[in-house]
Amino acid sequence: MNGLFIQSVFVNRDKFSQESYLRGIEVLENLSELRFSSSVTFFTGENGSGKSTLLEGIAVAAGFNPEGGTLNYSFSTYDSHSELCGALKLIRGISRPKWGYFLRAESFYNVATAEEEYARLGNRIPEYYHKRSHGESFLALSQKNLKPNGLYFLDEPEAALSPQRQLTVLSEICECAKSGSQFIIATHSPILTALPGAEIFSFDGGEIHSVEYEDTETYRITSLFINHREQVLRQLLKDDKHS
Repeated sequence: MNGLFIQSVFVNRDKFSQESYLRGIEVLENLSELRFSSSVTFFTGENGSGKSTLLEGIAVAAGFNPEGGTLNYSFSTYDSHSELCGALKLIRGISRPKWGYFLRAESFYNVATAEEEYARLGNRIPEYYHKRSHGESFLALSQKNLKPNGLYFLDEPEAALSPQRQLTVLSEICECAKSGSQFIIATHSPILTALPGAEIFSFDGGEIHSVEYEDTETYRITSLFINHREQVLRQLLKDDKHS
């Protein structure tokens, strides 16, 4: 057994309702168990491949609020999470995390609002994320909440970040991972997935499988565009002259 907080996750598809949209996600239909072997795991794949759905399911099964936040957050503005969490069994390690956070790009506004309410109830000064730019608030939240010995679920953390700020977050993730933290991250970022020693699972092709960094679609497409920009644009926009 390694020192990870979450060692593996089992999926019991019998707990999916017959009308559940989960039955239409191919990777979930083909998944029985997913084992984790690195302190940082990336989920990559095309939109709709199921990576965010699985990430959310694991986070909720681990005790986090579906809309995000720390383990202490308990609020709901819109009940949009799937029934997947109830069909998952988490195999945990011996150690327990001292801190944790679930970051969802799509519900960050709601979490930022809840943070102000919790701060006032606790007689402390809020972070006032709403008074910062989207990118600045994302970065500030990361810098405040990424700590040693923590368990972190990040869903598309690059959504509001410039490439430079993605490098900053990459460095913070690396330092936290070295200090006993575990990360599971769904992302399209070729910057974040470049983290040395990280485990990368691709959700493309209907089955979750381990891939090398250079074999991810995010890297291949980004590399192709940067190195052959004129050729790619010429091919992509070739019909514009006739429009």
